[in-house]
Formats: sequence, C-alpha cells, structure tokens
Amino acid sequence: MEQEKIQKIRHSLAHLLGSAVLQIWPDAKIATGPAIENGFYYDFDFTTPIVEKDLGKIEQKMRETIKKWKSFEKSEISEDDAKKLFSGNPYKLELIEEYAKDGQKLSTYTSGDFTDLCAGPHVENIDEIKNSAFKLERIAGAYWKGSEDNKMLTRVYGLAFATKEELSAYELQQEEAKKRDHRKIGQDLKLFVFSDLIGKGLPTFGPKGATIKRELERFTIDEEIKRGYHHVVTPDLAKVELYKKSGHYPYYKDTMYPVMKIDEEELILKPMTCPHHFMFYKSEPHSYRDLPYRIGEIAHQYRYEKSGELSGLTRVRMFCLADAHIISAKGEAKQVIKEVLELIDFINGTLGMVKGVDYRYRLSLGDRTDTEKYYKDDASWEYAENILREVLTDLNAPFYEASNEAAFYGPKIDIQVKKASGKEETAFTVQYDFVMPDRFDLTFTNKEGKEEKPVVIHRSSIGCLERTMAFLIEKYMGAFPLWLSPVQVKVVPVRENHNEEAKKVADKLKEAGFRVDLDDKDGNMGGKVRDAKNNKIPYVVILGDKDISAKVITVENRDKGSLGQMSLEKFLEMIEEERKEKR
Repeated sequence: MEQEKIQKIRHSLAHLLGSAVLQIWPDAKIATGPAIENGFYYDFDFTTPIVEKDLGKIEQKMRETIKKWKSFEKSEISEDDAKKLFSGNPYKLELIEEYAKDGQKLSTYTSGDFTDLCAGPHVENIDEIKNSAFKLERIAGAYWKGSEDNKMLTRVYGLAFATKEELSAYELQQEEAKKRDHRKIGQDLKLFVFSDLIGKGLPTFGPKGATIKRELERFTIDEEIKRGYHHVVTPDLAKVELYKKSGHYPYYKDTMYPVMKIDEEELILKPMTCPHHFMFYKSEPHSYRDLPYRIGEIAHQYRYEKSGELSGLTRVRMFCLADAHIISAKGEAKQVIKEVLELIDFINGTLGMVKGVDYRYRLSLGDRTDTEKYYKDDASWEYAENILREVLTDLNAPFYEASNEAAFYGPKIDIQVKKASGKEETAFTVQYDFVMPDRFDLTFTNKEGKEEKPVVIHRSSIGCLERTMAFLIEKYMGAFPLWLSPVQVKVVPVRENHNEEAKKVADKLKEAGFRVDLDDKDGNMGGKVRDAKNNKIPYVVILGDKDISAKVITVENRDKGSLGQMSLEKFLEMIEEERKEKR
C-alpha cells in the first residue's frame, strides 16, 4: 500500500513538472511522463534546448504551481475531442490513435490550468504532494518511444520520496555510488578501455582486467568440473537454422546480429549456447545412468544492445557467459535445481556477496494467456513453476515472484544483484525448459530400456563475467581480495643499492605463483608505496639496509597498515593461505 501511494505521488509530480515547463516555455511539446523507481520523468520537445541550470527555475515554478492546485479531475473523452484538445501536439495525437485502435477508453486529468492525456491514477489529496519531498535531478536525451528512428526528446528526471529524510538518504547513497562507479574505477586502475574505432559496447581488457577475468574463469571452470560438469568449447558462429529450430530466432532476432551469407550458408554470431550444447548431447546415445548430464562452457555470446542502453561492463555487445545446460530426467529436476542454487550460493559467497543483502532471487513466471510470448502448455508451466517455488522454499531462500518475466520455453529463477546505486539487476538465471527436448528430440534410455524425453535446466553459475566484474569493482571499489588482485605484491627497494636483493625476493614470490611488481625504477620510496596504495595492491614489501642485514622483509598491508618485519618464508606462508582460502 505504501509503494502504491508513493507511485501515485510520483505520477502526480510528473504532471506538475509538465505544467511548470509549459508555463516557462509555452511552445514546448509534452510527450509522456510516468512514475519510475525513486521518482518520475517527463519527455519534452523544446524549440530551444534547455540546460542543467534551468532545473532550478523549473523546480521553483513547480513549487509555486502546487500551491494553486486543488485536485486532479478525471474526464472521459472521445477520440475526436481528444484530437481537438491536443491538435498541436504530434506526440499526443499519435498516442490517441494507438489507444483508440486498441479499444482503450481515453481519459484526461486536469489540475489548475494543466490538462494531460492520462489513464491515472493520481493522488486523491493534493496535500500528499505538498507534504512529499521532491527535487529535479538531471536532464538527458531520450528517443520518442525509445526508438533510434524517432526524434530525440529532452527528458527531465525528478526524485520523489514520502519524506525529506528518505530523499536525503537516497542522495547520499547515489553519492557513494558515484565513488564506486566501475566505469571510473576501471579507467583509473587501467582494467579496461573502450574505443569508438573498435565499436560501442566492446570493451578491451588490459593486462590487469584480463587477469581478473582469467581468475574468475579458472575458478568457475575448476569448481564446475569438481561438481560433474563436462566443459566444452562451441563455435562463435552457427547456421541460422539452428536458432530457428530452437525457436530463439523469431523471439530474439531483434537482439541478434545480422545474418551473414557465406558460400551457400547463412550464418549468425552466437547469441546463446543452448542449441550448440543440445547438438553435442545428441552426438551420442545416453542412458539414465548418464543423467543428469551437465554441459558447461565459458562462452562468447553476441547480442545487439541499443546504444542508449550500453553501460560500461554491465551492458555490452559481446560478453563471456558461464553457461551450462543440464539434461535431466523430469523426476530429478528438483534436486538438480537445488544443486545449482547451492553452487551459485557457493560462488557468490566466495566473491564476498551476502545472500539477502547483496543478492536475492526472483521467481519469474509466465502468462498463460500470452501465447505469442510463451509456449502453450499450461500443465507443464504449472508443474515447472511449482518445482522452482518448492526449491526456493526448501532452501529458505530470499525470493519474490514476478509475472510475465519468464523465458518463452519455461519459468526461471533470476539472481538479482544489488548495485552500489541500490538498484537491482539480473546477474544470471536458472531456467526450467520443457520445450527444447521436443524441438531437438533429446532422449535417453530409461531403466525399462525405453526412450524417454528429459527436461533441460539452463543455468549460469557466475553470470556474464563482464557484468560480474562490474559488480565486484563497485563492491570492493577496486580493492580486490588477494586472489583476484591483478598485482598481489609490490616489492620496493629503499635505494638503488637494494635492487639486487629486491629482485631476488620478487623472483621467489613469482616462483610461488604470485603476481608481483618490482618497482626498482629511480624515485622516492614513499612515492612508490603511495602508488601501490593508489593502485589498490594488497601487499607492499620494502627492503632496506636493516631488512637485508637481518634477512627479513618489511610488509605493509593495504587494509591493515604496517605488519612490521618478518621472514620471506613466513610472508609466503601467510599469503599462500590467504590465496588458497580466497578470503
């Protein structure tokens, strides 16, 4: 109820914003203005561009206007009357045509001198807006209806909360999120770069970023192999027929890259690995003894994301997914899903993610009535959704349910990770699939010697590596745990005559498998230590006259400060244990 109330306030504030803008710029055209998470926005077509400093002027006009408003008056309106009322506004006219075609009733809401085409709802008492806390946040470009083929409009964003305390808390959180922004930290630490000449949404990982990615890959593959996964490598290209057979092509072709005609074949960049894994499974016969048969891969995948949706590593056009498909007897599916969630919890725990704090689960359900979006098989949908719900309940997992979020071939569990901004994002999924076994004629020989259809569990254990890296960069602010740090130890000789001993120490650390930076260049020792801290290196080893004569090293830890002198052997033992335990 509280959420419903604040959404009504936010929607009402969008109208107030529209009114204020038209009072200041009467020749502007208003488009749409919904409530959104944490606030509201309105899209405008201005004849003269506005800038950020205009927000104060608009906000002041909003506060003046709300004093005069008494209520939101709803009116049912005919299509003809609506077109007359908004005759000078092409955006409203387009919406009126669409709504009327869909058979929707048209309505307007009026407050003061401002009338807008709107279905509502709004606050019942204007005092609810007057007592709320709001402020305009920023402006941005936004294509009409989100299509790059349409005109670019100006979107004005506002924040709105029930109280000033909530608004202040949100703003503090956003300030913290700015400090943790993985795009800035990644650039500062030289983890990855983007190049317009290479292309949008296509990151290049430098040596440091590639090291983190490689450690995540090794960790994931090793852990999955321990748990019975068969790791494969499938090609980055496939015939379009493969995705037509799976059914992905008609559902997802708008997010796939264009078809390439090579010789007599039509090929496409791999947008998902499931059909590849099914063909591998079909390459030889299987019995019930082979099941559950777990096929895993760290797979390059390619998706066309609109340029406006690209964002650092969280939304890219080529990515590495820790993907897997488990072919299972129907009766084993519940146990298989339980084991998958236990693997996800283990991996997240190792990465320092706390269940219920950093991530939770979303049970994403289908819509039985939407046969265009979802495969029609009510009984299978019911069974699959109940299985996923039972597993989450049995594991006492923090979860909530969301309708109309399933894959076309079955329901799924989405792992929702909380970003530094407080916003949740789907990191990876576990999907129950009762469609693909029929489409690819997947079978196994059961105990009675007869052919039986399995089900497929699609899952990712660590998600898209790029997106997971973005989460981790923000969580740790670039100060990664030892096992993930691109440089684990920096060795600093106090003066040039200590370089030889420092090199011996660095070599011994490298022989033990540690990533070491020997800073024997000319320069001040203090500056070298500061540089190590700025680059978030976990340990700094310092060697001077006293250290060399006593056959010890002086150690500084990034988080704990000076650890004093100790033997190289003791230091190695300490960091080997820390690395092994992935603390």
